Amino acid sequence: MASTDNPNPVVHAGSEVQYLQFRSMQELLDTTDLADELTPQEVYESLRHLSDPEHPDLSLEQLKVVETGHVWVDSQKNIVFVRFTPTVPTCSVATLIGLTIKAKLTRSLPHRYKVDVEVQPGTHNSEDQVNKQLNDKERVAAALENPALRNLINNGIAGTDRPDVNLLLA
Repeated sequence: MASTDNPNPVVHAGSEVQYLQFRSMQELLDTTDLADELTPQEVYESLRHLSDPEHPDLSLEQLKVVETGHVWVDSQKNIVFVRFTPTVPTCSVATLIGLTIKAKLTRSLPHRYKVDVEVQPGTHNSEDQVNKQLNDKERVAAALENPALRNLINNGIAGTDRPDVNLLLA
């Protein structure tokens, strides 16, 4: 992008907390309860490394665009709800950030989950318009079919699954 709304964003340290837990193969095979509930921490873990469209070298976690306390899961109704905070109230890529979050979750969660994404109230000058776009199925589908937007979204998602190496080697 040639110009940015926020040329000098505040960069926060990423969390050292690992929300995914190791379970042995035997433990998984011995489990009789097949209902493995999705947690907000697991959803956050899948979002924390998404790239910011204006600053591709920074994650949404580093910019405090996504935070653990702004992710909710209702397993009874199969709904995942995420609120994100743009870095500035005039962020021109807020809808793109929301679409990236929505696409990541839609692609990675079981299909039974409905994904709702919104701007954190009071953090964007056009939050009503952004939320309306993000919650309109036809607009989202059209955006995801647009090759230019799809490319930007895919770039934001690419390489964001970063499991703890210790979990892989256990």
